[in-house]
Amino acid sequence: MAATSDSTVKTIVLVHGGFVDGSGWEGVYRILKKDGYNVSVVQNPTISFEDDVAVTKRVLATHKGPVILVGHSYGGAVITEAGNDPTVAGLVYITAFAPDKGESVSSLIQNPPAGAPVPPILPPQDGFLFLDKTKFYASFAADAGADKAAFMADSQVPWGIDALSGKISEAAWRTKPSWYLVATDDKMIPPPAQRFMSKRAGSAVVELAGSHAIYVSQPNAVAELIEKAAKGVNKKLS
Repeated sequence: MAATSDSTVKTIVLVHGGFVDGSGWEGVYRILKKDGYNVSVVQNPTISFEDDVAVTKRVLATHKGPVILVGHSYGGAVITEAGNDPTVAGLVYITAFAPDKGESVSSLIQNPPAGAPVPPILPPQDGFLFLDKTKFYASFAADAGADKAAFMADSQVPWGIDALSGKISEAAWRTKPSWYLVATDDKMIPPPAQRFMSKRAGSAVVELAGSHAIYVSQPNAVAELIEKAAKGVNKKLS
């Protein structure tokens, strides 16, 4: 998966989702770096959507571009808005939300399909959400290993309710190419919802058996899709 010497896109920016921080990208980061890419990992506070978009844009501003912007879960909403930045050449969604103009994560999860797994989100505490630690392994990271899942559960980042209600002003996927990884064993975002969003966005889709934390459990597959996106954008730019 080595980056070609004549690549135009050689910069990747990774955006995490809710309940976690950027450290989950370490495996993907190491592969991309080894393959010759410049990689930045955004550390969003996940307190408000507007702040997370602003933090992501600050990281984008450190690169001259073009950039492939990657988002996992809630990070997909962030890149859908921040991806309008002119440095962004393509978007990669990793089992992520891909809202349209006027939509938010809250609106997308409002009416789950019948029979869909219900994420074990605890009642809000002072405006923040947590996942039930005892159910984190099964719901979020079932293929990441029990020890890793326990660490992720115990190091949860509080997810602000305000972040879920942030609406998209313009969906970047309407004007920029996108790729989407559907995790078929996801218990947080139902695979049918992932397929709907990826189809609506016109994304190039890859489906893999894996949990919501597939970016942690299968970093090689995730990095491969990101590099495929970079090479796909390069062809368009050449």
